[in-house]
Amino acid sequence: MIHITTSRLILRDLEETDVDGIFALDSDPEVLRFIGTPVMKERSEAAKVIALIRQQYQENGIGRWAMEERATGAFIGWTGLKVENHIRPFPYHDIGYRLLRKYWGQGYATESAMACLRHGFDVLNYPEICAAAEAQHHASNHILRKIGMHQGESFTFEGKVCNWYSLRIGETLPPTPGTGTAPA
Repeated sequence: MIHITTSRLILRDLEETDVDGIFALDSDPEVLRFIGTPVMKERSEAAKVIALIRQQYQENGIGRWAMEERATGAFIGWTGLKVENHIRPFPYHDIGYRLLRKYWGQGYATESAMACLRHGFDVLNYPEICAAAEAQHHASNHILRKIGMHQGESFTFEGKVCNWYSLRIGETLPPTPGTGTAPA
């Protein structure tokens, strides 16, 4: 079971009780604009997504985590690491985040992604963490660069040009948001 706190967030395993939050997230076409995932039409689809993620916890020890605002306890989206094996022709440890629209532009994605990097390198001892972002998704590309990931080659996935990012263990991470210091 995962429970990570940052200055403003709680990251934890997704639970069946998060179905309304996942449905709100994945039924918003603007949230999914650069993702390639179909917009959810029914709440039952959110329950299936949560079950799939919980299966990833069992199979891989990781998966996407619920992101809660510490001050209010509100579900604001998900973040986390997972084993990804369908975007590239090889498996890798993927970092990702998705937030409800009302929480965009407040630094939550950056804060959660930094916590995920620290967890992946410091706790799980992953040699490398990677990400892919559609080239036109300027906000996500900005976040990945901001957290210290190195942009590699572009590639095409499902007809869309995507940028590849990676960071290896031991490479310098930027300062942790809100502290002015790099993580240990």
